[in-house]
Amino acid sequence: MVFSSNIFIFFFLPAAILCYYAVPSKFKNAVLLIFSLVFYSWGEPVYILIMLFSTVFDYANGLLIQKFQTANRNNFAKAVLCLSVIGNLSVLCFFKYSSFLVDNINNLSGLSLAVPSVSLPVGISFYTFQTMSYTIDVYRKQANAQKNIVDFGAFVTMFPQLVAGPIVQYKDIEQQLKKCSFSKERFLYGIARFIQGLSKKVLLANNIGILWEQISASHKIGLATAWLGAAAFAFQIYFDFSGYSDMAIGLGEMFGFTFRENFDRPYASKSITEFWRRWHISLGSWFREYVYIPLGGNRRGKARQIFNILTVWFLTGLWHGASWNFAVWGAYFGIILLVEKFILLKYLKKLPAFFSRFYCLFTVTVSWVIFAFDNLSDGIAYLGSMFGASGRIFTGDFFFLLSSNALLILLCVIFGGKGLARFTSNRKIFCYMKPAALCALFIVSVCFLVGDSYNPFLYFRF
Repeated sequence: MVFSSNIFIFFFLPAAILCYYAVPSKFKNAVLLIFSLVFYSWGEPVYILIMLFSTVFDYANGLLIQKFQTANRNNFAKAVLCLSVIGNLSVLCFFKYSSFLVDNINNLSGLSLAVPSVSLPVGISFYTFQTMSYTIDVYRKQANAQKNIVDFGAFVTMFPQLVAGPIVQYKDIEQQLKKCSFSKERFLYGIARFIQGLSKKVLLANNIGILWEQISASHKIGLATAWLGAAAFAFQIYFDFSGYSDMAIGLGEMFGFTFRENFDRPYASKSITEFWRRWHISLGSWFREYVYIPLGGNRRGKARQIFNILTVWFLTGLWHGASWNFAVWGAYFGIILLVEKFILLKYLKKLPAFFSRFYCLFTVTVSWVIFAFDNLSDGIAYLGSMFGASGRIFTGDFFFLLSSNALLILLCVIFGGKGLARFTSNRKIFCYMKPAALCALFIVSVCFLVGDSYNPFLYFRF
């Protein structure tokens, strides 16, 4: 089940809200847990056992860590933390990377080991990181161990952010799990935020994604068409993922939870360093807090800092998927960030905003092509077309595709930047128009959902 589906919008969500608000406060987390398990098991009921295992496993680990620390048996607490991290990563690696690992061993060694046929449980990367951060925070004494397994289960399985984040750290919502604050204003804001995200996903991401599918499926394209396709994918992945994050944040507000922002107009960035402060903010924060800083961060000299940055970005790439293109994509950003840190940033700050933004958009657009193709050779071939390998700049298909999608591309440019937000933020007329605009967006989005079979969600595979 996805948020951008009629069964979720008209059946599951109303039922969840009615039941949630119908029960006393002490039972709300139990209702949320039950509906979250139903949500997760909708498409793959077998894999709910993995989620339940992670929940019980780290619930027990958190209690043991705190118990041992209270008794000043810190070595035992550290051993439990190691067990938690190893256990979580083992489950994640088995389901996400075992086939990839065995396949590469076979290719390198000439062996014929049986490649495991394992499906990837939806959302496993997100809830694994959440449960690991919980035990780490308890060990660091940044959070108290949760004694109520229902409340802890609600944290792990919470359907508003289960599938694609934002990655929620337990310490951020520890107090909210004990007592949520409810108000009409929060609920209405949640509805508005959900509709904004839904319209991003359905009206922009889905439709610009069709353009990318058309172009990427072509084998002979000119330079201009290749760049048009790359731009289409850049818009698709942004509106797809940021739209889903908006829906998750809106749903959280409806149920009395505040989740951190996950996107902050990343395509308005003036450097790749700034871009990664604005894109998938919760993932960047997780890797910085639980990988980069524990490795030593920038405290052990430049050589160690370079190693730490490359390690973090290689792992960030692999987190997105068990494929070499993701590892290359992560290494690509790791190298660029190093170059910026030690050389480029001081020059970028002196450039006019147009040039620094162009540099950032150019670099990011190239990266999305690496990201988009699981087969590295296909991605390299497409990049070749972007840089003139076909020997043609303009072809007839370019002008046709550009003209037939001109309005959609214009809307993506407007909503993908910060111009519209700046234009509307200080004008009262837009405050009065907002309810009517949201209603219109919701109706149009539902109409598209009813009549359109193309409704992918790119981050499901992560």
